[in-house]
Amino acid sequence: MEISISKREIFRSKCNPFNEGVHCIAYLDRDISELIPYINAELGADTYIQEPPTVTFKIYGKLLTIHPDKIAINALKDKEEAEKIINWILKEINRIYKEKDQITPCYEQLPKPQLFQILKYLPKTNCQKCGYPTCMVFASLIAEGIKTPDECTELSEPQKKALNQYLSSFKFLNIDL
Repeated sequence: MEISISKREIFRSKCNPFNEGVHCIAYLDRDISELIPYINAELGADTYIQEPPTVTFKIYGKLLTIHPDKIAINALKDKEEAEKIINWILKEINRIYKEKDQITPCYEQLPKPQLFQILKYLPKTNCQKCGYPTCMVFASLIAEGIKTPDECTELSEPQKKALNQYLSSFKFLNIDL
């Protein structure tokens, strides 16, 4: 039996009505408390809280939090982006629910790549060929899983290989916005 959304709320911030972005809360049709450690194990949350069980992911500057009864996302461009992310995470939740017998639950926060460790591998020339103003900005996007080392044209093959090796031990969300 699939987990589904019983109700969606998409709204602008009440504390900053001039903000262009929207927030979304999608209420689940059942409690998924027992599934949250499996979601953490599979997707590698940025924050894992045991009680009440909650996982939070940072992606593209947005916070996506899965609670036992709802999914909350902030800083969205519009309703279409909200729907895209909700549909993607719901698909992942249902996949994990079906496969949970093959997944070892994780009850702690998984390690994340360190920004300065990534920066060590980058050329630090701030050449902007990647489309970003500095290597630090580009490194932060790699740390979030948004960019890959292959997108730095100034990175030598040995540096690229070493950086990919470092990153291979971490889990990244794989969502295309």
